[in-house]
Amino acid sequence: MKFMRDFSNFYNKRFIWAISLFFGFIFNLPQVSFAYPLKERRSLQRSIMDYRSRLNPGYEKVRRKKTKYIIVHTSELGLKMTLRVVSKGKRLRNGRRTHGGHAHYVIARNGRTYRVLDKKYVADHAGLSMWNGETDISNISIGIELVGYHYGSITESQYRSVGILINILQGVYGLDDRAVLTHSQVAYGKPNRWFRKNQRGRKRCASNFIREKAGLEATWSYDPDVRSGRLLADLQLSKIYYGRRKYYAKTDDGNVITQSNTAWSIAGEDYDSRTTVYKFPDGHVYAGDQISGKIGWDRIPVKTVVLLNQENSISLIKSHDPIKTISDRLTAWSFAGQAYDLKTTIYFLPSGRIKVGSMISDWDDLPAKTKLIVGYRGPYKLDNGQSAYEIAGLKYKDRKTIYYLPPKKLLAGDKINDFKGLPKGTLIFLPTT
Repeated sequence: MKFMRDFSNFYNKRFIWAISLFFGFIFNLPQVSFAYPLKERRSLQRSIMDYRSRLNPGYEKVRRKKTKYIIVHTSELGLKMTLRVVSKGKRLRNGRRTHGGHAHYVIARNGRTYRVLDKKYVADHAGLSMWNGETDISNISIGIELVGYHYGSITESQYRSVGILINILQGVYGLDDRAVLTHSQVAYGKPNRWFRKNQRGRKRCASNFIREKAGLEATWSYDPDVRSGRLLADLQLSKIYYGRRKYYAKTDDGNVITQSNTAWSIAGEDYDSRTTVYKFPDGHVYAGDQISGKIGWDRIPVKTVVLLNQENSISLIKSHDPIKTISDRLTAWSFAGQAYDLKTTIYFLPSGRIKVGSMISDWDDLPAKTKLIVGYRGPYKLDNGQSAYEIAGLKYKDRKTIYYLPPKKLLAGDKINDFKGLPKGTLIFLPTT
């Protein structure tokens, strides 16, 4: 029976494809593409992790009447928090919580795909949105979350999985490549300090999504809502999506404030949220809702780091302790940013293993309670007859000099009382500056 179902599904999709080609040729209609072999599509379908049982029971399932678009997001979180938020819900600015159902699928950094909500139901994923004059895009679309940040990079494994998944969904709903859009393309915002009218740019997620890597062809060459005057353009997004030259969202500035990379460019509508954290170059840390009263938006210094979705984490980020700890919400990106994969970022795993950033295939693979230090060189092994002073000099007692005592103890120099009693095999890490 399973063989017959697979056989039937295959030829149903082939039939849709053939009809699409025929009428597309006659009437110049969108064509359904089957870029990935049947074997790969079946393999992905078999491997999808069913997460639907974790959906908040308070989420009201409503059947979608039509499906016109597939919307790609970046989650701006690590895997565990992404799954928790899209299934259980998130806290809103007014303090209330949603009931989840914020995506149909989640794709982890290693390509593993999770089904959060059956594709036939409406997922509340696009929020305030518009495309080609049609609003409430959530009601007519499938939502896919890619774990990661819009100011980072999407992994090759994610591109492979999302490409195959999109291909499958295109076959089911008869959609062409123009029907695949990103959240930052369709989201729009109300007037604010940067714009006097409704405007594009409320969200930045998936502005780093490179369509070709997912097997998709070119999309719209213009924003239909901007062209019609319904919305004001966002210059940065316009350059990314509709510029004459190929341009992809830059990751060199990433989540760092520069002359051209503003709080709005990085955080969109969440620029003044209490869950958005600003780390100033001098070490001061502020939540987004503190900037206006304490600093002023036009006085944020360049090189300020912006962190999104940091609910209940600001005290940990404020800490001047050089030893940081990864948790469900605080990833390596939270502390190291784009330095997460450098050899000067050093990770101490709960297992006792030590890895430098260049050895880490991806930050999302790191388990909770992994500790890290950013901007360090070493290790320097404390051998018999050699003192900490001989290795670290006058800074051997400094809080920025880090000691790793076997088997798994990590201490700053100012926390050690007896340097003569350090065990054999102790490792010392020194700051690079």
